[in-house]
Amino acid sequence: MTDAPGILHLLAFAAEPGGGNPAGVVLDATALDDAQMQRIATDLGHPETAFVTARDGRRVQVRYFSPDDEVPFCGHATIATAVALADADGPGAFVFDTVAGRVDVTTERGEGGRIVAGFTSVEPHVIDLEPEVAGRLLGLLGLSADDLDERMPLAQSFAGNLHPVVAVRDRSTFDTFGFEPAPMRALLDERGWKGTVIVVHVDGDLVDGLVAEARNLFPVGDITEDPATGSAAASLGAYLRDRIGLPAPFRFTVRQGRHIGRPSVLEVEVPPVGGIHVRGGATPL
Repeated sequence: MTDAPGILHLLAFAAEPGGGNPAGVVLDATALDDAQMQRIATDLGHPETAFVTARDGRRVQVRYFSPDDEVPFCGHATIATAVALADADGPGAFVFDTVAGRVDVTTERGEGGRIVAGFTSVEPHVIDLEPEVAGRLLGLLGLSADDLDERMPLAQSFAGNLHPVVAVRDRSTFDTFGFEPAPMRALLDERGWKGTVIVVHVDGDLVDGLVAEARNLFPVGDITEDPATGSAAASLGAYLRDRIGLPAPFRFTVRQGRHIGRPSVLEVEVPPVGGIHVRGGATPL
């Protein structure tokens, strides 16, 4: 799992070999300061690197850094860290104390002895996306109001990070839209969006068991699009429950990463109230 002392490299949420989202994991970062953690994350270049900065048994304090900045929460790095901890200490429950709040984590052995992890997000909420900001965002994506899925209005959803949600009606438009990274990065920074822009397409009805295909835009360093985004999957679950009104409990699947050659799958469980549960695995990179 490692090619440097203390640094693990894992792929989270891979749907097949070559898929998934890479994360760095440092299980003992107690001696590292902020500048050192940022430098490690920048040098690694993964979308995020997780640092365990304190530990009391199976309760750990975790911080997450992208190549450019600290982020309050990262879902795929949480899964990677949980798998690494379970690999070292045995499967079971953990508690992660993050900048976003307490995150309850489960780990268990699945098929072939592979460790599968899940996290329950902090308390989510959904808010409107201001019309002026919505217009700017759509302009950067080269989309118009006619391209949107009328069943899923524009909004912002939080489950650890605040993500704008853009639902595209036609698959062809979803597959072919593009954007310039620098202006998108400027908008994310201006709005305080530490995570991704969620662009999603749903074929068929909005019902229990639906499959959502997502593209999560994350212009940072050499990255433009994130292969698998756990915080966005949780935020999408909160959006479907609290904005769309999909009756809970329900489950759905997020497929992501196809457009950048890293197919990923995230399984999401949405309870009637409270945090959203996202589940997946991680393997050595």
